[in-house]
Amino acid sequence: MFKQILLILLLVFLAGSVHGRSSHVINFRWPNLYPESFAWDPKSDHFVVGSLRHRQLISVSDAGVAAALLSDDSLPANSSFLGISLDPRHHRILAVVHRSSPPFSALASYDRATLRRLFLTPLDDLLPTPTLANDVAADYKGNAYVTDSANDVIYKVNEQGEATILSRSQSFKPQAIDTTVHYHNCGLNGVVYNSKGYLLVTQSNTGKLFKVDADDGGARQVLLNKELTAADGIALRRDGVVTVVSQQKLYFIKSDDSWSGGSVFDETALDEERQASAVAVGAENRVYVLYGHVNEGVSGNGERDRFGIVEVESEHENKEEKVWVFVLIGLGMAYFMFWRFQMRKLAHNMNKKTS
Repeated sequence: MFKQILLILLLVFLAGSVHGRSSHVINFRWPNLYPESFAWDPKSDHFVVGSLRHRQLISVSDAGVAAALLSDDSLPANSSFLGISLDPRHHRILAVVHRSSPPFSALASYDRATLRRLFLTPLDDLLPTPTLANDVAADYKGNAYVTDSANDVIYKVNEQGEATILSRSQSFKPQAIDTTVHYHNCGLNGVVYNSKGYLLVTQSNTGKLFKVDADDGGARQVLLNKELTAADGIALRRDGVVTVVSQQKLYFIKSDDSWSGGSVFDETALDEERQASAVAVGAENRVYVLYGHVNEGVSGNGERDRFGIVEVESEHENKEEKVWVFVLIGLGMAYFMFWRFQMRKLAHNMNKKTS
């Protein structure tokens, strides 16, 4: 009897937890930070956050406590940190360094424990045209992959800081671009590494997603059921679901064929006024977007000290989860009623034998 009651209570608790958990909202303060990118550090249970205005990285706890992580005044004046990635296997923080004028793009690597800079690799000399290094991802061998939004190129930087061009595939060349949108000059953008040996890369001005071989740079478009309008940052959940952020919405995408094709199965609206630019997967596989007011930060005209990191959930997945919980409750109740019926039948038979 006790086990059956315990089962019912457990199922009721599961139903309550599905309805009761609210999204995690982190509001933090830092003068004129204007972060464009961030990354989750599972070792410290903090987010590492960059800045469009400062040569500085900060740490933000899940309670919104912000603290200085590192400042690198040896970087060129007026430069800032764009894409950020953690390389846990090699205990490094990788950060894309960018300056608009005069143009400067580089990848910086810092030791995670000492925060000592390991290398600063300029990327401007790899092409004859000005570069716009944007985002970075790391593989398990110590290689880093950097997107160039101005030239639709992907650079590869090894563990020693030596840079080469991995891919400038013709697949990246758009047939037509809407020049009326403010992001029409922004090509390849967010990048994430898949353990099977390839990259997934967004392209902002076309809304496309590409699969790129991490060894030879071969690239092809991932066939999706819809375009990822104004796609920016990208993140990979541990269950294989890919999330892509724009300032308007967060896309949830899955694939059943190793990303030859994919399906956008949900879109969650975001707060456009706060101008999301990055997405990361935190503790317990939770997905977070960074509200950094990047347009204001790029313009250089604003002053702000309040920013946010907000958990975003898929309504589609939540509905599926709720359905399964209620199915379990139904099965539990059916089992309980069947058990009660059997007990009553047994008691009735025993009474008949006694009489």
